[in-house]
Parts: sequence; C-alpha cells; structure tokens
Amino acid sequence: MTGAGAGAGAAVADRDPGLQPERTRLAWRRTTLSATVVAVLAGKQAIHDDVTAAGLLAAGLSALVWIGFLAVAHRRIQSLGAARPRALSHRGALLAAVCTVAFAGFAVAVLL
Repeated sequence: MTGAGAGAGAAVADRDPGLQPERTRLAWRRTTLSATVVAVLAGKQAIHDDVTAAGLLAAGLSALVWIGFLAVAHRRIQSLGAARPRALSHRGALLAAVCTVAFAGFAVAVLL
C-alpha cells in the first residue's frame, strides 16, 4: 500500500499546468494594452492645447511610467513560457503597483 506522501509527490511531479500560464500571459497583455492607452491619453491630455514645460514633463513622466510597467509585464510574460513559471518577484510586484498608482495620479491630475 502506498502512503499519502508518495502519492502527493507523484502528483506534483506529473503536474499539468493546463491553461493557467496562458490565461496569466493573456491577462498581462491586456493590462499592458490598457496601460498603453492610459499613457497615450494622459500624454495627449497633458499637451492638448499648447506645448508647455509642465505638459512635456507630464507626458514624459507618463511615458516613463509606461516603460516601467512594460518592463515588468515583459519579464513576467517571458517567465511564463517556462515549464514551471517562477513567482513574480517582490521588486516586480512593487514596480507594477507603483506604475498603477502613478497612472491613477495622472487620471486625477487630468480631471483637476
């Protein structure tokens, strides 16, 4: 009779990740597309009437935040191609959160 521990070990070794990595990859791509739209609209709104130093700074910051988010998303999408994807690093999660908060701040600034 095989113990429960041996059966659990075999299940882990034979694990089929199924479509989970693919769903996660698609979610990152959708989020990156949304971030791209937000960055473009924020940049457009920043310099909508005339080009000023503040508008250029806001457009530049929007582009910088977008590049940071794109870097995190690209690394995560690449890591999902492995048989056993690694967990998102603390640094990557923090950068994604900071970019999201920055985009929210741009939205508030546009409304004011």
